[in-house]
Amino acid sequence: MTGKTAGGVRLSERMLAIAQMVSHGMRVCDVGCDHGFISIYLVEEGIAPSVLAMDIGKGPLQQAQSHIEEAGLQDRIHTRLSDGLTQYREGEADCLIIAGMGGPLMQEILSNKKVEDFREMILAPQSEICEFRKFLADHGFEIVAENMVFEDGKYYPMMKVQRQSGGEADRKASSIPGTQDEEIAYRFGPLLLARKHPVLRQYLHKEERKNIEILNSLNAYEGERISARRNILEQELFFIRKALQEMEGEGWHGKYYH
Repeated sequence: MTGKTAGGVRLSERMLAIAQMVSHGMRVCDVGCDHGFISIYLVEEGIAPSVLAMDIGKGPLQQAQSHIEEAGLQDRIHTRLSDGLTQYREGEADCLIIAGMGGPLMQEILSNKKVEDFREMILAPQSEICEFRKFLADHGFEIVAENMVFEDGKYYPMMKVQRQSGGEADRKASSIPGTQDEEIAYRFGPLLLARKHPVLRQYLHKEERKNIEILNSLNAYEGERISARRNILEQELFFIRKALQEMEGEGWHGKYYH
């Protein structure tokens, strides 16, 4: 636990990693700001000159406002009640942060045309990660940086994303051939694989052991449902081992993400 904010509150490793992905000098819009700790850290550390902290819940937003006032930053961090980006106004920020939500909800927020206002987005989906990466590729977003942390028994991937120009986005979306390389990139993160990220490696080994244990436990049973379940697990195990093979070999050679 590092990254003190005012009042001695410390950012978790996950929140700190998210904050540190923001490019210096960017005005930030934090959607789903919760208690406002990331917003406070960004301003206190001189990463962001200002932050717009938004949340759909009145309670969390009031707590965020209280923490901001305790830090004496109410002139540089403003709170606003908002469902996603509905209350965001064009030109208010350069960087969008969305963290702590499921992938489908984040996809819904990113489908708002207001995302075109941001130069970069820091995204940390907590479910359906593979489908979320596919959504990004299909909608003209490029992953330019990735990180992954292990905290309180859970693995948290996060990514910095930028929009591609219309023509380039169309070319990229139409050029995905659906090969094993692309599937592995979607499942586990192209840049995490390229960096041979130690937390991703730890995650892959854990998932490999878990899938083997489940497959072994299914040996005592028969039937269509068991067979279907076994096929899914074997496919997952194939991609896990393929990813580990790439990480522990010469490196990642996927062609879609760069």
